Amino acid sequence: MKCPFCGHIEDKVIDSRQSKDGDIIRRRRECLKCEERFTSYEKIENILPHVIKKDNRREPFEREKILQGLERACEKRPISVEAREALVTKIEKSLLAAGEKEIPSALIGEQVMKGLKEVDEVAYVRFASVYRQFKDIKEFMQEIKDIVYNRNKI
Repeated sequence: MKCPFCGHIEDKVIDSRQSKDGDIIRRRRECLKCEERFTSYEKIENILPHVIKKDNRREPFEREKILQGLERACEKRPISVEAREALVTKIEKSLLAAGEKEIPSALIGEQVMKGLKEVDEVAYVRFASVYRQFKDIKEFMQEIKDIVYNRNKI
């Protein structure tokens, strides 16, 4: 590890700690030349699958695209940034667990809608209206009726 103060490449690790999730290791280091201390973080690099779009194009998975869609759907709703981040992390973990090299964008969209439905029904309807591209008000109203019906069943 290169010292950020003097550029020397030799150091010693003073302390190591795992994050709460256990997926990041924080290390306190001390440069053997200038004796300055600094922190480094180690994280396993996960290789997420490529996304197969509706027009059959393939793109690398981008967490930011899901977050942007959630941002629009959750605008002016009482949904914290942490809750949105947690939903995207949950989706990423399910994609990694699937072990596929390519995954249809429709599957990701369905996972987003499922997560939003549990968090906030208004945000869910907003996302669904764009994602499912409702052709008319009848389709939109049917989706809302389904939500109300399922809520009353519980």
